[in-house]
Amino acid sequence: MGVFPIIDSHVHLYDPAVLSYPWMAGIPALNRPHLPADFTDACGPIPVDRMVFVEVDAAPADRLAEADWVTGLAQTDPRIGAIVASAPLELGSAVEPHLERLAERSLVRGVRRLIQSEPDPEFCLRPDFIEGVRLLPRYGFSFDICVYHGQLAAAVDLVRRCPDVRFVLDHAGKPGIRAGLIDPWQADLQAMAELPNVWCKLSGMATEADHASWNREDLRPYIDHVIECFGFRRVMFGGDWPVSTLATDYPRWIETVLWATQFCSSADRRRLMRENAAEFYAL
Repeated sequence: MGVFPIIDSHVHLYDPAVLSYPWMAGIPALNRPHLPADFTDACGPIPVDRMVFVEVDAAPADRLAEADWVTGLAQTDPRIGAIVASAPLELGSAVEPHLERLAERSLVRGVRRLIQSEPDPEFCLRPDFIEGVRLLPRYGFSFDICVYHGQLAAAVDLVRRCPDVRFVLDHAGKPGIRAGLIDPWQADLQAMAELPNVWCKLSGMATEADHASWNREDLRPYIDHVIECFGFRRVMFGGDWPVSTLATDYPRWIETVLWATQFCSSADRRRLMRENAAEFYAL
């Protein structure tokens, strides 16, 4: 494909034999080890020279162990340049000992507390959660927001209440592509992009489409809107491997992104595919 070496801002690595991931029990395709060598195989001809590991919603007792396990992987695979670790931010100020321990691990650049599975669409606006998020700059951490499109408006409010925190929106807020929905996601994403402390990952879109029958034209309006809203200075490529394998293989997702940006300048594509992630996560 002639693509330059990229930086993938969103890779999951895990081994259910080492750490516990209860949510995988009902997804056999994912409920097995996915290790750096497997990622290499999945990339095929795509040159990925750096990656950001993002937490995989391990059982609460394994949150710190997950960061340690990935730190160990990085000793033998230099592609792992940063970790976005899990932290129970809903504890408010009581989360500080956990954040202090994460800060001792040099590869940890940010934190994620998965929001998408919370039944309360305003979970992220609970006072203790906001208090926990506001602590992150003290430790030099950013926050990865992972929500479905119905939770995006609340996430915009969270960002407004935390102006000193650097945020990145995972998977562009998971729009309802499968159902053909674009509103109110379209307006909510625009509102998010108007806040200067937010970046956006162009990732996970095939997974939000029909897994068996999506085509790149289905994704184009959503990709275009992400770039229109955030511009090439605040968008970064993410593969969301191996969750993405439920809907696509890695080269096909790369091809889709390159096709959607084929008329952009080479400088803009480099920002999208590597430079923005390198800057945001201090790679």
